Amino acid sequence: MARRSTSAVVSTQERKPTPSKGRQVVSTSGVAAARPGLWSEGKRHLLDLDEMSRTEIEEILRNADGMKEVLSRNVRKTPALRGKTIITLFFENSTRTRVSFEQAGKVLGADVINVTASSSSVSKGESLLNTIRTLESMQIDVLVMRHPHSGAPYFVANHIDAAVINAGDGTHAHPTQALLDLFTIESHLGSIAGKKVAIVGDILYSRVARSNLWGLKTMGADVTVFGPPTLMPPELRDQPDIAKVAGSMEEAVDQADVVMMLRIQKERQSAGHLPSMREYSTRFGLNAKRLKLARPGALVMHPGPMNEGIEISPDVAHGAQAVIEDQVANGVAVRMAVLYTLAARSSVGR
Repeated sequence: MARRSTSAVVSTQERKPTPSKGRQVVSTSGVAAARPGLWSEGKRHLLDLDEMSRTEIEEILRNADGMKEVLSRNVRKTPALRGKTIITLFFENSTRTRVSFEQAGKVLGADVINVTASSSSVSKGESLLNTIRTLESMQIDVLVMRHPHSGAPYFVANHIDAAVINAGDGTHAHPTQALLDLFTIESHLGSIAGKKVAIVGDILYSRVARSNLWGLKTMGADVTVFGPPTLMPPELRDQPDIAKVAGSMEEAVDQADVVMMLRIQKERQSAGHLPSMREYSTRFGLNAKRLKLARPGALVMHPGPMNEGIEISPDVAHGAQAVIEDQVANGVAVRMAVLYTLAARSSVGR
């Protein structure tokens, strides 16, 4: 499968999944605060945020508040998705995303089945299409998928009746990470609109950055990006309505309400993209001195895993302004909200 170009940052021209029939809403028992009714009729998948309106994003964030209340109970269990089957299909390693989806599904009462590429027939040469057809024959309701090729979840969404959630595809998108980032910002700062958010690091290969650019723009934030010129999508310089490209780390961080650091995606890069790690840390790393340029109380975020001492200093990563652990915790609530919204629309009585 061909990898999508870096123009995916600013292009909404995607192959749209074919709508299916017979979607119904299940009981909301146990999740009284959540409601799946505001999403556009016929919308069945979560592939990226470029197809979501502000109202739809706000619905997920509002439902995540209700899910966070569920997680705060002594008994963290609700029957909201009882009888639903969720499969997580991961072709890449993951800790935070996979575990949080598994926990989210189980708290909602769904049956969650984990499948890895190494333990499936993919390792024997089975095609992606045949794999998903096999899984669909088990009458699943939601497929959570991570794949190294950009666009793979879109392909699957066109060939399966279950709801598809993109848990990361190549260098393209990671929508639930962006949603939990938005939820974390809103939880700490209130409205996202008008806030300056600096995204620093490997923009070119970061699917987190791409989804956050869409989500933050939709929610009205002012986004500034900065990173090595070799790791900056060139089209961003021509589209200031998406994000402003800073000329230095100091400019990027200056008066920022949120500083979002990115991991260097070394596994996706070819040679020649980076200087030495020492030089990278000197020019593009976040330390306490640079953080002082941001607004008082500015949030420090990172999608993880962190390379401490390279893109972020340990004292900042574990300092009072860091909300990185909150991001991880909020990931469960947000993924509960996403699963609830999509699974509640999936067909019943099949």
